[in-house]
Amino acid sequence: VSTQSTWGAWLVAEPGSGALSIVSTHDAACPLTDGKVPVLTCDVWEHAYYIDYRNDRPAYLKSWWNTVNWEFANQQLKGV
Repeated sequence: VSTQSTWGAWLVAEPGSGALSIVSTHDAACPLTDGKVPVLTCDVWEHAYYIDYRNDRPAYLKSWWNTVNWEFANQQLKGV
């Protein structure tokens, strides 16, 4: 909730070891350019939640968990 990212928060895996970490990106950057494997991402730019959640980031993030594609995340982890 408190990330100051201007784009998103990512759960990423390190190729080879599979070690997981959480990273923030700015200005539409993507962890792929750093050689990491994206597992999950959450867009935290205001445009992602301003209208539906009236700028209530905590409510948006709570709802976001219901939209996660866990099958895709599993496949990403299996490929590391």
